[in-house]
Order: sequence, then structure tokens, then C-alpha cells
Amino acid sequence: QVQLVESGGGLVQLGGSLRLSCAASGTFFSINTMGWYRQAPGKERELVAAITSGGGTNYADFVKGRFTISRDNAKNTVYLQMNSLKPEDTAVYYCNANVIMRYGLRNLETANWGQGTQVTVSS
Repeated sequence: QVQLVESGGGLVQLGGSLRLSCAASGTFFSINTMGWYRQAPGKERELVAAITSGGGTNYADFVKGRFTISRDNAKNTVYLQMNSLKPEDTAVYYCNANVIMRYGLRNLETANWGQGTQVTVSS
């Protein structure tokens, strides 16, 4: 079983910064892509940013230039540095990790989610 524990959310003013962290724990072989999604009230969950095990990154257009995703493979942890925050960034932010389990010679990849952390940006 894999657990993802997020931290770092909170209330910040327009233009402020926050850093989210998500640590994976449990029994697994490795972690492939890790990412951050968000869901605002009344809206669908959407990708914010993702990072591969090799460090390749992908960002949603609405955060390019403001958010930076990074990871520490040794700690199984992914980070999201959020700068120049806007009220429209207000949402619950969820960590996602594609975890690889090894069963004999077979690998099984599963998507895992954290419990979410609230980010609120006031104007």
C-alpha cells in the first residue's frame, strides 16, 4: 500500500508564495511520474504540473512562469513552488504518483492520490 502525505497549503494574499510538499511512503519498487492536480469548487480536477523520474516537466499553461515542480527521488518527495499567486489559484491541490510494484518478473503501475491540501489566495 502506498501513502501520499501532502503539506504546505494555507491562506496567502494576492502575489504571495506557497510551497507544497508530498511524500510517498509504503512498499513499492519505484515511482514513475509525480504530479500536482487541483480542483476548485464546482470545477473538474485539472493537471497543474508533472515531473518524470528523470526530471522532465510538464506545466499547465495557466501556471507557466509562476509555478515550479521538483522532486527528490531519494526521499520519494515532490514539491510545488507557487509564486505570484492569484485568487483563481484557490483550490484543493492533490498530489499524484504513478507507483510501480514488482511481482516476480512483472511490473504493475498504479496511480495514487494524496488527501489534498487547501490553497486559498485572497485579493
